Formats: sequence, C-alpha cells, structure tokens
Amino acid sequence: MPEERIASVDVTRVTAESATRDDDVLAIEEPLEIRAAWQIDGEQREKNISVTMRTPGDDVDLAVGFLFTEGLVQSAADVESARHWGSPNVIRIALRPGARIDAAKLDRHFYTTSSCGVCGKTSIDAVRVITSPLPPGPPIDGQVVRRLPAALEKEQAAFRATGGLHGAAVCDRNGALLRIREDIGRHNAVDKVIGSFFREGKTPLVDSILMVSSRASFELVQKAIMAGIPVLAAVGAPSTLAVDLAREFHLTLLGFVRDGRFNVYAGEVA
Repeated sequence: MPEERIASVDVTRVTAESATRDDDVLAIEEPLEIRAAWQIDGEQREKNISVTMRTPGDDVDLAVGFLFTEGLVQSAADVESARHWGSPNVIRIALRPGARIDAAKLDRHFYTTSSCGVCGKTSIDAVRVITSPLPPGPPIDGQVVRRLPAALEKEQAAFRATGGLHGAAVCDRNGALLRIREDIGRHNAVDKVIGSFFREGKTPLVDSILMVSSRASFELVQKAIMAGIPVLAAVGAPSTLAVDLAREFHLTLLGFVRDGRFNVYAGEVA
C-alpha cells in the first residue's frame, strides 16, 4: 500500500474504563488543482479547471479521468502531456495542437469536495453531459452481481488500514476484477479508475461493470455513461436523479449490493 495515501496520527482512545494514548492510521486528504493548457489560433490558453479534495496517488489518472468524464476531452489522443506542475498538488494537462476545451463548459466553475463531485455546478442543465444512450446488451447475471462486493473489498488495502477510503473497481461481465482505485472521494475513485483506462485508449468500457463502495449519486452515473460502462453497482443507495439519468441513458443501475442481495433501479438482471 503506497505510503502517500495514509498517515499516522496520535490519538486518545477512550472507553468506559480508561483513556489511553495511541497511534491511529488515517487517509490523507489534500487539494489537487487540475489545470489545462491549449492553443487557439496560435495563442496559448491556460486555465484552472477544478480543485478537488483527494487522496494523493494516481493523480494523473484522476485529472485526465475528470476531464474525460466531464466531457471536456473526448480521446486520449487529445492529451499531449499530463504531469505534476510545480507542486505535488497541481496537475497540468496540455492538449495536443488542434485540440481545445469548450470554453462554455468552463463557466460551470468547478469546485469539488471529497464528498461531492458536482457541488460547484449551478444547475442540472449545466452538469448534464450530452452523450448518446448506451447500446442495448444482454442483462447482467445476478450471481455475478452478488460476488462483486467481496471482489472489491478484497483489494481495498488502504480502506482496511484506515476505514476512510472509497473504492471503485472495473470488472468484466463475469465479475473478474480488472482494475481498482481508492480515494477519500467516491467520484475521485471513479475518475481514477476510468482515467487509467482512458489514458491507454481503452474506452468505451463495453462489457464491463463499475462497482463502487458508496452510494450511487448522479455524478457517478454520469461518469459511467461517459465511459461507456453499461452496469453500475453500488453498495449504497442511489438518488432519484441517478435513477432518472440511468433510465434515460439505458444504464443498468443496482443499489444496496451487499449481503447477497441488491435492488434493480434501472435495466435488467438475469
């Protein structure tokens, strides 16, 4: 487990009988500034796109994944470079010549916290990324769904150490785990895992499942749709807006996936 994700702090442990000094392990939370640079008619443009509170690690995946799932870049070929820029808490993404970011989308004034990925957006119309509904496919096997929480938890090393990190895993339709990322923010964990595939040119992620250790909020449904993932399974509950969006874009949305049971809010399960 990378040490950059966790830190030891001194703590007083209190019980009915005593109060003792001890050490505890916590998840690190620090801001990450995401900057983008591109050219328009030979003129260099650069802008701070977002500040998100995240757990350090996989920062480039997070930054590139954020731009992709928010519809600001469409292809891995649009990204010429992405790296830390003068600080471990700043990522600068330079777009290839000819690629550009829609300036109107930047008016959403992104500011995200570890608990909310869309808090800075002013309206539902502003957060909705226009994309096509997902293509039809066979329903997911219910037995596969029941195995997903254990597959996710098994690989959450930082969560086991701290109890304070969300996990997001991409699995194949048989439930085999392909990749997992952890972060103090559920939306960041999703951007990290999707961004890692996007950077390799492996999106859309058809025939895959996104399993998350959190509730299924609107922004997680949006990110899954942008990545072409047909199934989103969440340990917790979905929101009404998440259900509406999933149904509109033909995403299979499953909630309360734990303890051998789950609810189907959109789509079908075999």
